[in-house]
This record gives sequence, structure tokens and C-alpha cells, in this order.
Amino acid sequence: SSPEHTVTYADGLQYNLEEQWYEFRCSCKLALGNSSSSKPIPELLEALSFQQPEAYEEVVRHYLTQSDGGNMPDLATSNPTQFRILVCAVCTLLARMVNGDGMLNLLQEMHDESGVYSKGGFGLDCAYLVDGLDYPGSPDDTQPLHYRPSPIPETSNILTTDIGIDPKVIESLVFAEVSSAHAIDLHTHLLPPSHGPLCLWGIDELLTYHYLVAEYFITAPASMSPEVFYALDKKKQADIIWKALFLDRLPVSEACRGIVTTLKAFGLGEQLKTRDLDAVREYYESFRSKDLEGAEKFSAKVFECAGVRYAIMTNIPFDANEAKYWRPKRKEYPDQFRSALRVDPLLAGDRETIEKALRASGYEVTLEGARKYLRDWCDTMKPEYMMASTPHNFVLSETKGTLSGIVKTGVNPDALRQPFAFVGTSGVGCNPDCDPEEENTASIIDENSDFLSEVLMKICEERDLPVALKIGAHRGVNPELLSAGDGVVAFADTSVLARLCSRFPKVRFLATFLSKNNQHEACVLASKFRNLHIYGCWWFCNNPSIITEITTMRVEMLGSAFTAQHSDARVLDQLIYKWSHSRAVIAKVLSKEFTKLVISGWSLTRGELRREVERLFGGSYEEFMAKSLK
Repeated sequence: SSPEHTVTYADGLQYNLEEQWYEFRCSCKLALGNSSSSKPIPELLEALSFQQPEAYEEVVRHYLTQSDGGNMPDLATSNPTQFRILVCAVCTLLARMVNGDGMLNLLQEMHDESGVYSKGGFGLDCAYLVDGLDYPGSPDDTQPLHYRPSPIPETSNILTTDIGIDPKVIESLVFAEVSSAHAIDLHTHLLPPSHGPLCLWGIDELLTYHYLVAEYFITAPASMSPEVFYALDKKKQADIIWKALFLDRLPVSEACRGIVTTLKAFGLGEQLKTRDLDAVREYYESFRSKDLEGAEKFSAKVFECAGVRYAIMTNIPFDANEAKYWRPKRKEYPDQFRSALRVDPLLAGDRETIEKALRASGYEVTLEGARKYLRDWCDTMKPEYMMASTPHNFVLSETKGTLSGIVKTGVNPDALRQPFAFVGTSGVGCNPDCDPEEENTASIIDENSDFLSEVLMKICEERDLPVALKIGAHRGVNPELLSAGDGVVAFADTSVLARLCSRFPKVRFLATFLSKNNQHEACVLASKFRNLHIYGCWWFCNNPSIITEITTMRVEMLGSAFTAQHSDARVLDQLIYKWSHSRAVIAKVLSKEFTKLVISGWSLTRGELRREVERLFGGSYEEFMAKSLK
């Protein structure tokens, strides 16, 4: 140390602010574990150097309850929850200092209100300094794992330390890092508050979500037909589902439990306990009564609670109801919402739909007119990617080689018009009462179409935009249930995806499959094509048991080169439960996989662990998006 910066104080102890160290003396001695001998606190702390905060808990807990230490035995007995929080917060600060982060650095973070200290600076609630779970006990994938900002910043020396091979320590750290990872929600059906009634949120929207409608009709009385149900106003529908699925039965399904998780996260535990739906509505009314300002405040609250950095919408500007929010002047909305442009008819070569839309919008009915049409909408929407949902009979012919040599004359005689232009394909029926959304109709790829090769793929190459595909829905299994009546096919043909990746090597493809049976083949394809990225557990696969199976297989086959989850949320509030439930399940999987790795002989630092977790929650997607193949 440098003598000129070293200061002596109190009984010959010294400190050096330049080098950020200080000496302290404590008369308290502790005997830990099975040891019969007591040791002074500094000696015990020195033995814990280069370990994670959790390792300090025994020392700190004993010290705080000793009469010559913290002298807090009463707090430990009367309020064990608050005492645990205090212990964990002290552990975090001690671990950082012992690992060399420096006391002055910590004080500077508090002063600047940076990182986790943005929540309160020097007056920060100790709960924010807990490194890991926000509940006592061992990590548990049956409990929602809510987002919590990490008290360990990117600059901390703790991230450079080896985490060791203890499975319990690894599991604790994985849960801590998964809970603090900001997620990118790669695909949703959300719209921002600026889009007025198209932005769905609130308890009645949650209760009438199509998952719950389908579940209700499993046991609905014969007198309640879908026709009668859908004729009711939304509040009445919500009342019926609340009674049937939450009062007459336990809300144990994933969709029902998700509502319980969401309401509990909003602090509505008492309303849940009393089963008071009207009181829940009063909570939401406190936001709705403030109109747009209230909706924006609620939206910000949801994104913060869910730990979602941004969510990618599914935008259908050809739907007149949505188009008015894009043209003639685009509505401004927060960067937390990003757009994706639906292109089903171009993928399907649906001439009738395409040409109708071109004529209605004043474009030439030519391939160049179609390209200009698409360019203009890209300029308006600035999409992250093009996207389409394909059905169970998604097919592509076996033509070999690229399509650049195929010559066609003109455009097919009838196509692209009207609102709903890119919503569905001609000849595919849709109940007139259903919403004009992507799940209601779907496209079949026609590889010989000029619209696929000379319009869609040309613009994707020109603008360096990927195409996202959702494959395997079986539409209208029970048409009476409208959007709640769609199903899943046992197997979708994954070879079409392979041929797309092969024929258009400069175009990146994002893909997810609806059937669990397709997941293994999808992993194999992702390992063969660098222009393919697999993402999420879609729709019927978005259940904990299936997420566990799929995520385990993907890690084993792809490492961290995929995106573990997307919410597919249609109701804003759903972000909370879909992400907290998924975080818990994914953390459990990663705990096991990372433990296997270190036991095999690989040393792992917390920083490396954090990096891989962040990749699975959106980092790999952003790396894929940044990988231009032009």
C-alpha cells in the first residue's frame, strides 16, 4: 500500500481511501457449524473471500443476533421475514467489499442512484439488495419467479469469481440471474395505449381470453352455447368464467393460475382471498378513470413488473381498425413496443388478396408495385421483421435451387385490396364474428409464386429484414368457439423450413412450432442453417411441463443459440404471469444444465453464467438480428 495515502485512526487502525481499504476491529467471536472454537469476524470474512453473497449468510446471521454483535435477537424472532431481508442485504454489501469492489464505489453508486440504487439511493429498501430469491427457502419452479433488478452490477468483481461446483450454490445463482434478466418478448399481439381500444388490458380481458373460454366450454351447461355466450357483453362473459373456473372449480390450469399470479403481483392478494371480482375491477378502474394517461401508467407498470425490455407486436395495418393509427400520421408510442409486419399473402402467393390491396391503395398492379407497397409500409412501421402464421398443412414444393431463374409474366390477375388484405388468404373461411387477427386464417407457402421470390424475399434482402414463421396451427377445429376453437396438428412438415433456409441463404428466418412433436426436428434444423433462429414455446406448448422438456432439449442441442421464450400475449397484463412462470421453469432447467457442465470439469464464473442467461432471454435474438447475411 502507499503510505502517503494511509491514515491511522482509532486504536491504531488504518484506512486508505485511494486504494479503497480499511481495517476494523470487532470483539465478537463466532463458532459456526460444528466448530467448537470461536473466531473473530475479520478472520471469518477473510475465509469467505471470492465467494458469492449467499456464502456470508451464516456469519452475518450469527453476528446480528449476538449481544456483542448486532444485538438483534428480538427482530430475528418477532419478524423473521424482515430479519432475513436484512441479513441478505448485508451479505450482498459484505461480499462486494470483500471481493474488492471497494467501499467508496458502493457509496458512489448510492449517491448517484445508479443500478439498483435508482430505487432509492441511500434510502433504498433493503429488499432490493437481496441477491437471489424474494422468498425464503430453496429455489422452486412451482413459485412464480418475478423480475428483480440485480444488486450485483456489471462492474462488480463478484462476476469474475468462480462459482464452484456446489449444485445448491449454482441453482441459487441461476435463479438470481434469471430473475434479474431483462427479457425481449420476441412475439406478442399487444398494441400500445396510443392505439386506444386495440390495447387490451384489465381483468375482464384476462378472464375472456380464448384459453379460458375454451376451458369454460369443456364443462359449460348445455343451455350455454357459444352463440349465446358470445352475444353477451364482455363483463357478463367475465362474470360467467370467474364463477365457473374460479369459484365452482379451483383455478389450477396454467391459464387460470396465471390470472392469480398477475393479481397477486398487483398487490390484490386480499381481493383474491375474498374472491371479490368487483374489488379487482375497482383496482383497474383507478387506471381507466385517467384515460390515456392511466393506460400508459398501467402499461409502464406491467413492463417494469414483468422485466420486459421491449415487446414485438403483430401489426396488421391492412385492418382498417389498426391502419388509422399508422396513416396518414403514425401514432407515437414508447420504445417498449416494436412492430412486426404481417405478410401472409406474399408468402402464399395469394394474388387475389395482393392485387386488391394494390388497387385500393393506388399502386400499380405489377411486381414493382407490390415491392413499392411493401417498402412504403416498412418505412411507415419500421418493423423488426416480417411475419406469418402458417397452418398444419404448411407445404412447399420440392423445386431445387433458387428461384432467381424462374420467369413469370405480369402478376396473377386479381390480388391485394381492402382492409384485411394481409390477414388471410382467399378461399380460407373465417367466421364473420372473429377478430381480424393472425390466428384466424393462415397461409400456405407457394415457392413458385413471384410474390414470394420477387417481392417478399427481394424486400427482405434489400432491407435486411428476417421473416418470422409460426408453424402448425390447425384452424377451426371447433368453429363455433371462434378464436377459442383452434387446435394443433400432431406433426407439421418441417422440411419446408429447411428448403426456405436453403433457397434464400441471405434471408434470416425466425421460427417456432406449435406441436411438441416438431421440436426435436426444429432443433436439428437450427443446427444446420445459420440463417435460422428458433424461439419460444408457442400457445399449447406454453405450459410448464412442456417448457421444461423443450428448453432442456434445446440447451443440449443448441447451447444458448436460441431464444427460450416469448409470451404470445394478447392482453397486456399477461406479460406478468407468462414471464414469471417461464422464468421459474427455465431457471430450474438451466440450474441442472450448468451443474452438469461444472461437474464435468468446466470452471464457471458468475459473469459467464449471466451472459448465457441474458442470451436465452433475448441476447441471442439480438445477436441473430445483427448478423447480416447480405
